Amino acid sequence: MSEVERQRTDEAAAVVRQRTELVPRVALVLGSGLSDLADEMTDAVVFEPAELPHLPRSTVEAHDGRLVLGRLGGVPSFVLRGRQHIYEGYSATEVVRPVRLARALGASVLVLTNAAGGIREDLAPGTLMLLEDHVNLTGQNPLTGPNSDALGPRFPDMSAPYDADLRARAHEAAAAEGFALAEGVYAAMPGPSYETRAEIRMLAAMGVDAVGMSTVHEAVAAVHGGVRVLAFSSITNRAAGLSDSPLSHEEVVETNRVTADRNRALLRRLMPLLDPGEG
Repeated sequence: MSEVERQRTDEAAAVVRQRTELVPRVALVLGSGLSDLADEMTDAVVFEPAELPHLPRSTVEAHDGRLVLGRLGGVPSFVLRGRQHIYEGYSATEVVRPVRLARALGASVLVLTNAAGGIREDLAPGTLMLLEDHVNLTGQNPLTGPNSDALGPRFPDMSAPYDADLRARAHEAAAAEGFALAEGVYAAMPGPSYETRAEIRMLAAMGVDAVGMSTVHEAVAAVHGGVRVLAFSSITNRAAGLSDSPLSHEEVVETNRVTADRNRALLRRLMPLLDPGEG
């Protein structure tokens, strides 16, 4: 992250601080179907995308891009209703600005959610998968360019991007809700077109379990800044060539609608387990 990007983050943080002194401890990026969870926050202060300098604006349906600071499950939280993607024309550096803003405001835990296509045979639509690792095939990295040593090392270790302790707590919360979480490797493709059959065969051969178009850049930026990361993929469809019908965005939206109540219940139960506390 260059000094220019650091200055942009500081400018956005200054705008937030003009309206609230709340220091978030957990940040959430709510993907498709989960944005309504932000409506449950107490002491909420809502920022429209246009209010925050330098942050990109989403152009995707169901990603309104509002930032909400408040308490979710009693935990001081930074909640982003939707995200931006590189297929919208943004760079990876632009896409991760909300994550860097969350860190600047105080968050030390980041929860990422996304919709993904299942490649592994047991990952049927409706499955919720914890990310244990990822493969970045987008051709972009948010750390490209000059590095700000004050915010992270030039060459951060990415051998364990998704925190094992946080994953254990997620399993605990899911068990309390009466279901089990899968785990797997997620691959990010640039999009917005879905993958070809040959690409899915390639991903399967690489050991990839689910595929999508987001998340990895945010995880890299968080790890760079010393933020612990937990990420979920809601499996909304079988990947290209693995089902009898062509893929469609409508299928993704419908599966998210059906599973949203369960996934929101999990996040509600999980929030107090993720709270790092005052220290």
